[in-house]
Amino acid sequence: MPESTASDAPRSVNDLNPFVPAPAGPKRVRTRHFSNAKQHGIPITGLTSYDMLTAQIFDQAGIDFLLVGDSAGNNVFGYETTLPVTVDELIPLTRAVARAVTRALVVADMPFGSYETGQTEALHTAVRFMKEAQAHAVKLEGGVRSHKQIKRIVTSGIPVMAHIGFTPQSEHGLGGHIIQGRGDAAEQLLEDALAVQDAGAFAVVLEMVPATVAAEVTSKLEIPTIGVGAGPDVDGQLLVWTDFAGMTEGRVPRFVRQYANVRSVLTDAVHQFKSDVETGVYPGPEHSYE
Repeated sequence: MPESTASDAPRSVNDLNPFVPAPAGPKRVRTRHFSNAKQHGIPITGLTSYDMLTAQIFDQAGIDFLLVGDSAGNNVFGYETTLPVTVDELIPLTRAVARAVTRALVVADMPFGSYETGQTEALHTAVRFMKEAQAHAVKLEGGVRSHKQIKRIVTSGIPVMAHIGFTPQSEHGLGGHIIQGRGDAAEQLLEDALAVQDAGAFAVVLEMVPATVAAEVTSKLEIPTIGVGAGPDVDGQLLVWTDFAGMTEGRVPRFVRQYANVRSVLTDAVHQFKSDVETGVYPGPEHSYE
């Protein structure tokens, strides 16, 4: 059997399943692809999405997973934080995203107050997202403190993506948007990472963690790490789409790279529309029926 060459190496998460022949349509990303990606050194890509149109765009572009995040609180509902977001608010958003994709794994965020009181509540919330919203997996915050909830959900057959480091639902307890895992706190971060792995999470988000600490955690885990402001030496990257696309007004986190300025494009278009209507340019004969 000939040795493989560099050209034979998988180039994306979806190239990693040798048991599925190339279909007429795109393959679905599964949780096993995350494990395969870590083993082969293939970076995993993720964006948030809260609606059908962005989900279609990101899915067709080949993004591996879409997170219907409780960041919808800031980006959809107009809340100052993620804390007021409810399950009932996220379910229709998740359903819209899940219906729009053919390839990406859709992960639903379990909002604050929907899993903290115990395993039964956590499982009930996860089941609602799987049944009512057609999600493919759920995400919840917390390491050691969420171990039992994660394990209960996973043993019931529902994939869980964990989230440690800076956890936005705990921002008041953490004292604001503070970098996590510095100094002696690095040991706690590793303990949290190992706890969620032991509980059965298929991946873990590391948010606002020093790059060197994130690299160490990544090297010690069997499950992939997804960075949100955690440097380059993790297994994947996740960004809030309104930040990365330049829709967000005002200050954005240091770790965000803005790949477009969609807000500016839309603003210019709205000004042009308003001017055209006021001056009678729009609608013209080509926009009218005989």
